Amino acid sequence: MDARDPQRRVTVVVATRNRREELVAHLGRHEGPVVVVDNASTDGSAEAVRAAHPHVQVVELPRNVGAVARTVGVRLARTPYVAFADDDSWWAPGALARAAAVFDAHPRLGLIAGSIAVGPEERPDPLNAVLAASPLGIPTGCPGPALLGFVGCGAIVRRSAFLAAGGFDDVVRFPGEEERLALDLFDAGWRLSYVPQIRAHHHPSPRRGTDERRQAELVRSRLLTALMRRPLRVVAHELQGALRGGRTGRRGLLGALPRVPAALRARHRVSPTTEAALALLHGPAPTDPAAPEESP
Repeated sequence: MDARDPQRRVTVVVATRNRREELVAHLGRHEGPVVVVDNASTDGSAEAVRAAHPHVQVVELPRNVGAVARTVGVRLARTPYVAFADDDSWWAPGALARAAAVFDAHPRLGLIAGSIAVGPEERPDPLNAVLAASPLGIPTGCPGPALLGFVGCGAIVRRSAFLAAGGFDDVVRFPGEEERLALDLFDAGWRLSYVPQIRAHHHPSPRRGTDERRQAELVRSRLLTALMRRPLRVVAHELQGALRGGRTGRRGLLGALPRVPAALRARHRVSPTTEAALALLHGPAPTDPAAPEESP
């Protein structure tokens, strides 16, 4: 077997919960080994996968752990690289082999963000253009624009870098879980890069929460990520934004409160280098005279 074959280089990890039909329909599209991590589904997803795709490794978790399910899958992988997919997404033919070659050629590359085509119409995800225009440019060691963020179902990681950065944590969960991981990878000196030639397909499932709920969950995730990694003035800025964000903001804040102790236990600020990169992307961190000061 060719060492460049994705069956020897890239494992696909699929985290799922209660989307049996989409999961079973799309699993056959994946190249290479596949690990499905089921977040305590109640619709018979695991049994259906075993019946339809007996070659797929299935892990049934006793409770819904959110994005941590992906970390469980990465730990089980035996390949140097791991591609993430949702139960309603898959990677284009040849994308994984191409990704492995890019990783091999760039030893400090920790994560590839691929382009995403949405729906049967293959519409470019609006995020593609945002990533392509990254203000961080293309520094040495990057095969494309440098990043400080990504979308889970459009990402492929170097397994060793992902695990050293702690993988996805049990504080943020879904959605918005990518930001803390991106910060920690970048802070450890790994490159994150957009490579549009590596493409993922995403056909969003109709079994999705409301937009209001998702927006509230993103508010929650931004608050918790800031609390874990950013200066206190940034935490204060996110808190003020949540309080001014009406019902959605208040709902996000209430969702964050039970996880604050865990976020504080995991807190350590990213380096000035990472803060400088964030300033290039989003502008300088807010200065609030009322926000508490802290040492770096």
